[in-house]
Amino acid sequence: MQRQAAETLALQALGWIAAQEGLLDAFLHMTGATPEDVRRDAGKPAFLIGVLDFLMAEDARVMSFCDEAGLDYEAPMRARAALPGGAQTHWT
Repeated sequence: MQRQAAETLALQALGWIAAQEGLLDAFLHMTGATPEDVRRDAGKPAFLIGVLDFLMAEDARVMSFCDEAGLDYEAPMRARAALPGGAQTHWT
């Protein structure tokens, strides 16, 4: 996946998170971000990685988002890997 497509997918995920009842509050709580941070940093790769990490923290979120967006379930993971600094860490 190309970086621009990854950023677009992450922004789409942020919009989806914001549209779900209570999920934006959970995102803000988990990340420590404020609504101002979201407005200011939404286009920055490091912030977008955080959006994707939050989305991927629960399979049900990934499945709901991908089903609604018409994406395969691995798309968020591929998007994360395509963003600068987004490579998965292997702990083996």
